[in-house]
Parts: sequence; C-alpha cells; structure tokens
Amino acid sequence: MGIVINYCENYEEMSWQAAEIVAGEIKSKENFVLGLPTGSTPLGMYENLIEMNKSGKTDFSKITTFNLDEYYPIKRDNSQSYYKFMFDNFFGKININPENINIPDGEATDAKIECGTYDQKINHAGGIDLMVIGIGPNGHIGFNEPGNFLLPNTHVAVLTEETKEANKRFFDSVNEVPDRALTMGMGSIIAKSKKILMLVSGKSKANAFRQFLEGKITSGNPATFLYLHNNIIVLSDIEI
Repeated sequence: MGIVINYCENYEEMSWQAAEIVAGEIKSKENFVLGLPTGSTPLGMYENLIEMNKSGKTDFSKITTFNLDEYYPIKRDNSQSYYKFMFDNFFGKININPENINIPDGEATDAKIECGTYDQKINHAGGIDLMVIGIGPNGHIGFNEPGNFLLPNTHVAVLTEETKEANKRFFDSVNEVPDRALTMGMGSIIAKSKKILMLVSGKSKANAFRQFLEGKITSGNPATFLYLHNNIIVLSDIEI
C-alpha cells in the first residue's frame, strides 16, 4: 500500500486504466460506494465505464455515489451545474439507481447545514470505498484551494479570482461564475476514503504534480495532503 504511480502513454490509456480500476473495484464488493469528480480529466474514464455498462461487463445498479463538489448557489438545471454535468456525461447513460446518487445541493437554503448533512450521509454509507479525484494546475482538489490553511470537512469554499477566471470559459461571463462552492474537505477525502485514485492529465498540471512528487505536505498544494493516506493509485499521462 502507500502511493503507487503509473505513467501512461497518453490520455486514452490513462482513461482506460482508470475505468478498469473502477470496474474491478465495483466487482469486489456488493453495494460499493464510489466517490466521483467532475471536469475534463475524468470524461474519458466515464466514456469507458459507459461502454462497459452497455456491454454487460460492469453493473452500477447497486452502487452508491458521492460527488466531490458543486457550485453554490446554482440551479440543478443550470447548464454549468455539476449535477447536470454528471447526468449528461455519466449517470444518465448507466443503470444506476437515482436514489443512490449524492451530489452537494447547490440549491440548499442553508449551505452550512447542507455540508454537515453531506458528511453524515457519507458516514451513514460506511465511508467511500474508492474516491476518484483529479488535480488542478495549482494542486487544488475539488474546491480545496492553496492557502495558509485548509478546512478538513465538507464546507463552503469561496472561489478565488484565479479560479473564477479559469472557470469563466464555461459561462457567458466571469460575472456568472458563482462566488462559492460546496466541497468535500481534504480531511473528508482522506479520512472517509478507503482507497483513492488520482488522475493527472495535461501539461498544465506538471508543476503541481512535480511538487506532489517531492513528498512535502503543504497547504500551498492541497494534493500533497494525500500523503496522509495509505492507499493511493496515481495515473498520469505526463511523466515528470
């Protein structure tokens, strides 16, 4: 156990290996609990898992899922909500029970209560068997951004101007990017996940990944906190 790093020749290989790992883990346990990210990095993995489901290789009917984060406030039917992203790119194309899907509620009237409830749901499910995550160009995981400190549990994160600027390409203007988000904290991810699969894709992640490989834990690169976990697989299509 510890951290295992596998370098892949390209994005397609990384996405295939990620799907194979997820599919294998799901088969290993009934009522499997799976943690999932959004963003461009996992799209290839989702496409492969959809094909595995269509071919009968992988069954999602008994799994429970917990997503990493969601903008706040945002309507579920907003074209940029992570709720819509997940249903458009994955949930709507597999045989998953909608009642077993958990995504932070961007429409919650009280964000702090929603965060506490979300952690309780994860606890009630017995934790997360496999948590799939990506890494941002600055080392962020979910909306856990670099800073002087990190919040451990699911919480309301204030988006930095850098993050809003990076995400504005998905909206009509930067003014439409929500100011906040609901995100699992690094403590939630590490303490509640039995195994973690981190996907690293694209040259823009090279500097953050290089810092991660140094093995020094710092809030300046939230991904480095993963060294506090003892069962992590890293798949990367860039070699440092």
